[in-house]
Amino acid sequence: MNIALIGYGKMGKTIEQIAINRGHKIVAIIDISNQGDFESEKFKSADVAIEFTTPATAFDNYMKCFAAGVAVVSGTTGWLSHLDEVKALCQNEGKTFFYASNFSIGVNIFFALNKYLARIMNNFPAYDVSITETHHVHKLDAPSGTAITLAEGIIDNIDRKEDWKLETAGQPSDISIHAIREGEVPGIHEITYESDADIISIKHDAKNRRGLALGAVLAAEFTAGKKGFLGMNDMYSF
Repeated sequence: MNIALIGYGKMGKTIEQIAINRGHKIVAIIDISNQGDFESEKFKSADVAIEFTTPATAFDNYMKCFAAGVAVVSGTTGWLSHLDEVKALCQNEGKTFFYASNFSIGVNIFFALNKYLARIMNNFPAYDVSITETHHVHKLDAPSGTAITLAEGIIDNIDRKEDWKLETAGQPSDISIHAIREGEVPGIHEITYESDADIISIKHDAKNRRGLALGAVLAAEFTAGKKGFLGMNDMYSF
């Protein structure tokens, strides 16, 4: 399969290694310095573009991929104000887009576990819930897309929770998300339920970026040749 990489930081380089090891060909690498290559024949020859950049540049990158006729797999977070536009392009114009707030198989298992626990805790109002996420100092958005996905999974399953707030829960119906940025931490997410009697918590702790990178390549393999808006639930039955 021909793959284009958009963003060539630590994640892009790890994706490149894994893709090549799995027998794929990297036909184009686009970073800040060569934006004109979106219009190159090499880029247009890609079956899928894997995009890990910044919240400010992601949506523009998607539009350039769609214009070139290239399917997109993206793990960039913080751009979701444009989500409905991307979904509409997939539905109405036949574009192909795979999005996940986190491509790690372990994190997606954690998402499923989070929803299951939330359904149980819906029956126990004595417990309040909060989220803590820790990432490296280079991460630009807060809270993380993974933390938001976790919060949404709780809101969908606990009747007394309606929204999330960064740092401080203003209302009892809010979920507080505490965001920590330190060192080179790949990603830690912890869900905590606390009552006057005890604390129940579940946690996912990423050892490195390889789980994310492998998941992105697996998503690219899944996406090639398909149409529409896709996600991890399409690839796996969590």
